[in-house]
Amino acid sequence: MIELAGAVGGDVSLLVFLAIGVLGGAHCLGMCGPLVTLYADRLGAAESSRGDGGTTRVRPVDVRQHLLFNAGRTLSYATIGALMGALGALLFDVAAVAALATDVRAVTGVLAGGVIVATGAGYLLRGTARGHSLPLVGGAFSRVYGAVTARVDEWVRGPRIVALGAIHGLLPCPLLYPAFLYAFAVGSPTRGALSLAVLGAGTVPTLLAYGTVFQSLGTDTRVGLHRALGVAFVALGYLPLAHGLGLLGVHLPHPSIPVYQPLG
Repeated sequence: MIELAGAVGGDVSLLVFLAIGVLGGAHCLGMCGPLVTLYADRLGAAESSRGDGGTTRVRPVDVRQHLLFNAGRTLSYATIGALMGALGALLFDVAAVAALATDVRAVTGVLAGGVIVATGAGYLLRGTARGHSLPLVGGAFSRVYGAVTARVDEWVRGPRIVALGAIHGLLPCPLLYPAFLYAFAVGSPTRGALSLAVLGAGTVPTLLAYGTVFQSLGTDTRVGLHRALGVAFVALGYLPLAHGLGLLGVHLPHPSIPVYQPLG
């Protein structure tokens, strides 16, 4: 446990993931906000329907249910992060057998880092994300979101609200995809799971506050947070980019990042 805590504290990338999660809460409100509002309303309706002697009594919002919802999201992110890290590890192991490990890791780092940096630059320039218009997933988003909303009434009161949160890992998200790409570039299931869990945990305070207290976020505030998020993404993407360039002989100053070492 002490060793893990030391690794977390000394890993710059995990601190960046935490910053992305905290700042990314503004983006999550754009994607998850309608669903959070929906289940919060259903939760309130379920509470208000309970009364004594026919008198309607509105109870405080059940914070436990909101925490379960966000726990489902975070577990989903961590699971997909682990899978992406495992895919990266498999690629690097295959490359090692073919004596191409260094070249493959270099190209992967440059490409993944470049995409993440470009994503961050987009946030900086636009002050917002492009929404859900990601290739090949627009229709999938509509189907998954429809399935989620259809089950809100059935799942909102019990432990199955965790599933409502978990489904969010499958929704197209310009906040998550660069993070998954980073997990792939690092090539470690453990590191992928930990990084995405940190990101998911970072978004919890914003969505919890939104679901229990607030119902909106000002445009100026959202734009400012998105631009700060852009800075964090540029910093995150710079890590694998600089590492990949270093393997190609172009050395840029950067902190070390824990990467998977292929077999052999």
